[in-house]
Amino acid sequence: MLMPGKSEAVSRQAEARSGKDPALALSRGIVVLFAVACGAAVANVYFSQPLLVTMGHDLAMSPALVGSVVTLTHIGYGLGLFFLVPLGDVTDRRRLIVAQLLLLVVALAVVAAAHTAAILLAGMAAMGLLSVVTQTLVAFAASLAPPAGRGRVVGLVTSGVVIGILLARTASGLMADLAGWRSVYLASASLTALIALVLYRVLPRHSDAPPSTLRYGQLLRSTITLFARERLLRLRALFALLIFAAFSTLWSSVALPLSKAPYFLSHSAIGALGLIGVAGALAATMAGRLNDRGHSRRTTGIALALLAASWLPLAFTRSSLWALVVGVILLDLAVQAVHVTNQTLIYALHPDAGSRLIGGYMVFYSIGSATGAIASTSLYTVAGWGAVCALGAAFSTLGFVLWAFTRHSIPDPATTVPPGVTP
Repeated sequence: MLMPGKSEAVSRQAEARSGKDPALALSRGIVVLFAVACGAAVANVYFSQPLLVTMGHDLAMSPALVGSVVTLTHIGYGLGLFFLVPLGDVTDRRRLIVAQLLLLVVALAVVAAAHTAAILLAGMAAMGLLSVVTQTLVAFAASLAPPAGRGRVVGLVTSGVVIGILLARTASGLMADLAGWRSVYLASASLTALIALVLYRVLPRHSDAPPSTLRYGQLLRSTITLFARERLLRLRALFALLIFAAFSTLWSSVALPLSKAPYFLSHSAIGALGLIGVAGALAATMAGRLNDRGHSRRTTGIALALLAASWLPLAFTRSSLWALVVGVILLDLAVQAVHVTNQTLIYALHPDAGSRLIGGYMVFYSIGSATGAIASTSLYTVAGWGAVCALGAAFSTLGFVLWAFTRHSIPDPATTVPPGVTP
């Protein structure tokens, strides 16, 4: 294992061995391609949410069975984070990414052609499992970026993830209205196949990370070992759990008050709310640049404070849509700022284990998202929107308190900091 303080040196040694400057391999066009691929892949996890009722009617599924569509997709995604993403540290990432995308095309085709509930559920689980190619792409982009610009690259790529998540519901709802729910997955299969072809032709054949000789079982165990050894990784994973619990608390339940008095908004109108959240993509880019300048600790604190503050305007959603808009913008800006900072910092711990670090970190993202979704929808039924906002504020405040008590106890890993700038 590498010591955190040596991470930058290892990256530079790897670059020297490769005989090329990663900045040359990672042009802005390729970074944009990474972002597009990430957004297209992660969107598959969220397409089904506006389509559940239609799917249920088409395949004669019970309400409980329809609900398991989303559950199985997320279970598949969580399993993929642990069992598939770490493979990026021991195999050629280019080949791994293309193979996963092609298998994802097959899974999407199975979903689109499903004529029984069993086939649909199996296809959804496989689709969730393979959609973790998003995290392999993030790790690959981080490995190609020079240490001084890694935050910017991770921020740009993460902006694609943000846009994919937020626009997935809107796009699937509109396409389903025009051509039926199956068209959503057929279109996604076609787009994924095209992206696989482009990535195969464009991505570099080898990453700059030194090769690993770990066997698969050792690879999985080493992911757990990394968490046991790296306190910064554990802390940033806890931040991820809390911020995405808050994120999911809002987005899993906001349709409930908006579909009732005084608004009675349609599903399409509610889905369009995701367009406002695209502002989070701006935070992803800005947070990456701030991290490159050595402001990761300060960025985290400010973002967590904004996240807690966002629930004040959100609490007035029933009386003002403008309050909802302000709250959504603040929440998405804050969540993405912390998320990008987290990924940039943990990758710098051990660049040779980037896929394991990001895959393991994202497991906590999944736990937080599931916790927020289950808790918020259950709480809304019992106690209403005010209680949901209190829950979201509790998750957010806990994150800020955690940052306040730990901000000086764990030094950030070695990064390139301009003279005179303190983290």
